Amino acid sequence: MLKNITRGVILALVASMWAGFAVAQPTASFVMDARTGEVLYARNADLRVHPASLTKMMTLYLAFVELEAGRITLDQQVTISSHAASMPPSELGLRTGQKVSVRTLIRGAAIRSANDAATAIGELISGSEAAFAERMTQAAREMGMRNTTFRNANGLTANGHLSTARDMTLLGQRLFRDFPQYYNLFSRNTTETEMGTIYNTNRRFLSAYRGADGIKTGYTSAAGYNLTSSAQRGQERIIATFLGGTSVNQRNQEMARLLDLGFNRAPSRAANVQLAALHLPAPGQSETVIATRANPAERPNRQEALVRTASRPAHRTAPTLRVAENTIPAAAIEAEQNAISAALVAADAAMNVAAIEAASRVEMGDGGDDDIVIAARRPERRPPLDTGVVANVPAETASAELVAQAEQPRSEQARVVVASAAIGSWSVQLGAFSTRDKAERHLIQTALAQMESLNGATRDISSTIVNGRTMFRARFIGMSGDAANRACARLVALTQECLVIAPQI
Repeated sequence: MLKNITRGVILALVASMWAGFAVAQPTASFVMDARTGEVLYARNADLRVHPASLTKMMTLYLAFVELEAGRITLDQQVTISSHAASMPPSELGLRTGQKVSVRTLIRGAAIRSANDAATAIGELISGSEAAFAERMTQAAREMGMRNTTFRNANGLTANGHLSTARDMTLLGQRLFRDFPQYYNLFSRNTTETEMGTIYNTNRRFLSAYRGADGIKTGYTSAAGYNLTSSAQRGQERIIATFLGGTSVNQRNQEMARLLDLGFNRAPSRAANVQLAALHLPAPGQSETVIATRANPAERPNRQEALVRTASRPAHRTAPTLRVAENTIPAAAIEAEQNAISAALVAADAAMNVAAIEAASRVEMGDGGDDDIVIAARRPERRPPLDTGVVANVPAETASAELVAQAEQPRSEQARVVVASAAIGSWSVQLGAFSTRDKAERHLIQTALAQMESLNGATRDISSTIVNGRTMFRARFIGMSGDAANRACARLVALTQECLVIAPQI
């Protein structure tokens, strides 16, 4: 009797295991140069399979559309429905009737891959998950995702809920290119929500692969282990999708191989190809147009922080630097740099460290110093200093004015206004430097060259730890969103590193 029971249990286990293998989908892969859209590798790329939680990339994309359009806000409270609360794990553990913020729902869907959070987002935007799934499919068609159909907001297995490796990679590219200001979400190992600390389902790969900074994992028994990932090394950015893995380890190893292949095949320099504008239907309103320009920094009305380094176009010979309508000869730059350096050395002797740190303090991202993006805190509303530096300063006097600024105590330097304007909450970051002197010098040189586009900005330097080293971030703070994006676009056009920073989601 016991022998028969044991045999029956073994047979049941074998049958269960075989059933799991039987429903698991075949593997599929796709690798793309995120800048140009060039296909670097494809295998079963158009095979329609279960995307699992990669679905949430579209849920989050549409949430970002609503945020930018102002139809929802990050602090808006959402009442959880019984349908959303009933979703199986992975979950935040939301309860029927509970009120949580949109910010928590977005973090939960992006980082924890929470099914209840994703469903609540869909219901908030479209009234029901079914209506939201239709909108997701419409958006997919607009993006050129020809073989994708969505049936829900979370990726749980459903009849007809299918996609491909190619389509998921296209979606990853649009998510990064259209909303780079939100992209830092996907790089955080942990974050805080109203439910407490949650951990990134992709943190093992993010920690193991150099340059990886997102995007999304997925798993169901029908789909296997899926991953769409993006990584940047130098000026190269690769996005890849792998579907149908047999385990987390196998999926991560295959993704590392695919990204390595992409980096080996991609050119070191390439201009970002402009993506077609999307015409997305808005619930009960006219359509929302998402127009992606050649470089993410050129897009106006950004609401969050860009990734650490903006992609740059192919190298060009640097044009003559300009201040308003007056041209500064390039030959004068070296002498000016030497004068600035001397002024900064003198200023160091009088530097008030405590004042500097207070003036340039920033709000750290949820993952601390390891976050790919650290968003700047809104600067205090101080009256602008009477520096006499305005947008139409003649070229022959602009250098002297900026050097005079450098000679001020460093606590004052941290809030020197390039030109008077309303203080905003956006910032432009020019890079991270090994010394404060280098960061300050770069800020002053940029202010001299781009005084018109940096109208109203305040120089700011803050320190952070990168790979065990202290680095100094050089930023212009206190700008409007439009001004920050215009300034960054001009700098990128000159092949200078630049990224836009705004209040963190």
